[in-house]
Amino acid sequence: MSRRKLRPDELDLWNKVAKTTERMHPPKPSKVKQGLPFRDDKKKPDQPRPEPMERFEIGQKSKASGARHDVLPGLPEQIAAAPVQMDRKAYDRLKRGKLKPEGRIDLHGMTLDQAKPALQSFIMKSHARERRLVLVITGKGRQSPDDGPIPQRPGVLRHAVPQWLRSPPLSQMVLQIAEAHLRHGGGGAYYVYLRRKR
Repeated sequence: MSRRKLRPDELDLWNKVAKTTERMHPPKPSKVKQGLPFRDDKKKPDQPRPEPMERFEIGQKSKASGARHDVLPGLPEQIAAAPVQMDRKAYDRLKRGKLKPEGRIDLHGMTLDQAKPALQSFIMKSHARERRLVLVITGKGRQSPDDGPIPQRPGVLRHAVPQWLRSPPLSQMVLQIAEAHLRHGGGGAYYVYLRRKR
């Protein structure tokens, strides 16, 4: 398809429009094609060169003390940081191992599928019998020699039990969770302080 030539009135109109425009990209000297006339770019006055910037390194003004690579705090820190819901004096006695648990369940050797219903049944029965303090023994978990490319914290039950106790239906019966004193199992067991039955 051949292009038609512009008529004189169209060429006049084009020239008027072209005079009101500025080039977006200045032409390169070696590849300038002859075509329709454009208005010459305005020459800018010489500007002083900007001063060189001072050397910048990423994080040079950061106030962070050091990189922490562990996203979540450890389980003992999470439980210890939880607000105290029960009586403060009773809680202090509990942490010193002075309160005697009224019941206990040992989840050693159970899988997650076996342990969850056993724990739920135990907590519900203890709450129905109006027990206030029970002991849940999970064990500390085995340290495997090779965890693979994704590191895992040892003690699957040890990490799952607090989550189960904080979610329904058990969360309605549980007032406080605390790591057990050494005489009751230490890091491998939890004190579970139950709410009063209404």
